[in-house]
Amino acid sequence: MNIKEAKEEIRHTVWAYLAKDASGNYKIPAIRQRPILMIGPPGIGKTQIMEQIAAECGIDLVSYTITHHTRQSAVGLPMIREAVYQGTQHSVTEYTMSEIIASVYRKMEDSGRTEGILFLDEINCVSETLAPTMLQFLQCKTFGNQALPKGWIVAAAGNPPEYNTSVREFDVVTLDRVRLISVEADYHVWMEYAKEQKLHGALLSYLKLREKNFYRIEADPDGMQYVTARGWEDFDCLLKSYEAFGLPVSEEIVYEYLHQKDVAEDVAAYLDLYRKYRDDYGIDKILAGKVKPAVFARITAAGFDERLSVVNLLLDGLKKFFARTWEETQAADRFFSFLTSWRDAMERGENPKESYEKIKEEQAAGVDAGQGTWQKLWNAGIPSDGSKAPEEAFAKAREVFEGQRMRLEEAEGAAGRALEYAFDFMEEAFSDGEELVVFVTELTVCKEAAAFLAEYACGRYLLYHKQLLVGSRKAELLSELRRE
Repeated sequence: MNIKEAKEEIRHTVWAYLAKDASGNYKIPAIRQRPILMIGPPGIGKTQIMEQIAAECGIDLVSYTITHHTRQSAVGLPMIREAVYQGTQHSVTEYTMSEIIASVYRKMEDSGRTEGILFLDEINCVSETLAPTMLQFLQCKTFGNQALPKGWIVAAAGNPPEYNTSVREFDVVTLDRVRLISVEADYHVWMEYAKEQKLHGALLSYLKLREKNFYRIEADPDGMQYVTARGWEDFDCLLKSYEAFGLPVSEEIVYEYLHQKDVAEDVAAYLDLYRKYRDDYGIDKILAGKVKPAVFARITAAGFDERLSVVNLLLDGLKKFFARTWEETQAADRFFSFLTSWRDAMERGENPKESYEKIKEEQAAGVDAGQGTWQKLWNAGIPSDGSKAPEEAFAKAREVFEGQRMRLEEAEGAAGRALEYAFDFMEEAFSDGEELVVFVTELTVCKEAAAFLAEYACGRYLLYHKQLLVGSRKAELLSELRRE
């Protein structure tokens, strides 16, 4: 299964394992709660989905890369204590608490929660001395004489032998006590995730053209050559940072993340081309309705890669407009809700400034620190002192809201004009051809674009969406596009 399917299956398992009966006991006893064992290639997101599942289920997560541990840290150190058995005193060996088990208890104390997931990564690559201990843990959920607390689920992950020469095969006895989930790299699932994470447009565009380069692990005379999903995501962060500083990205830098020579060379060349297309075609001017006549002559004669790159550049440009509209909408909606709560507090006779600060503090817990617009509204609307009448204090904050509403209207207007100009260009450059399928499809799946189009009545989008994105017609057009 792919990583998305694995996430759903594991989440359902968590629900089942943590379900309780009327007496408060777990419906599935701990001995029948098989540890989850994910086996899949490196860099596909096994650790990330465990973090997401824990957050979505409202439980704790303790994560360990188990190859970093020794038998002593996992089991604990031996210690001697005195005990009397049948009237005779004996020196008995016991063990201190496992570092791993202790970290679970610390997590429970810090969070106040009693349920969680203990996630052990690279579990089939442990050292020879630790291997029996890990097998025992998977079978019995104990390290030495220390058991995992009730309410904690065991999950583990490892790589298949073809990806890691250090892998140890599990025996049948162990496999019969775990829930084995095999995960494979899936381009389409990862692209959904990449779009949500707003990976660089050039990388998304490249992968649409070179899907086969998304995930590759091969051996050659120079050693392992590999490109993983993790590599693309990490390189995205570096690429954005380098661009912000105006720094060049060489093939050697790309190779540090995408460790396959032909892929690194191809990506580096495409990044240069992508920037060149952006400047040559004047993407910003197209979205402002100021297209150079020579542009249409060039796009008509261009090859598939160039045409699709231009479409993706247009989409990148539009996403900036949609993102701004989205941010301004969220800020306006949240501040309106805030003002409503504040007005209700003042109607109850509460001090304007004190109630403002109180509600602000209450709502701040659910606000992303990166939401600068929302924070500015807070700070701009706060009453200067507590002596002002409620009506006067509220009037000031309402002025701030009106300013935000006007910024939202301006953002919506700019996005609407850019979208219409983009359709003007698409129609003249490509008529009703295959490129429109890509354009309209991407508008449909983009979260910010979909939110904008739900409010902005774009007749041409609705028309093309109906005409082009219907079953066989879409498949036919995309097939024609790929044959060129």
